[in-house]
Amino acid sequence: MKNTKRAKLEAAGWAVGSVKEFLGLSEAESALIDMKLALSRSVRERRNKQGLSQVQLAERLQSSQSRVAKMEAGDPSVSMDLLVSSLLLLGATSADLAKAISGEGRSRKGRAT
Repeated sequence: MKNTKRAKLEAAGWAVGSVKEFLGLSEAESALIDMKLALSRSVRERRNKQGLSQVQLAERLQSSQSRVAKMEAGDPSVSMDLLVSSLLLLGATSADLAKAISGEGRSRKGRAT
């Protein structure tokens, strides 16, 4: 968030902080959420690069389109196992998974701190 916007919000009486602070998350909880969201983004990016629809990916996973949509949205009901196995099915290597989790090659813009 830009400093000018933050100053305006604070001047109007709003408390400005991170999601981690608002929810009272530990470092481990915050890191786990960041990892899960990174894997979700990676599933969507790989699916799009391969020109697959959510329906087509769901068929490969023997799942449903709505489940793929939840995976890509970072829904809390989606397990890390499903995200990782989906990425592996899409051809990701362990190095690709490590890059996705670490955020390597992605801008930090838009990430909550």
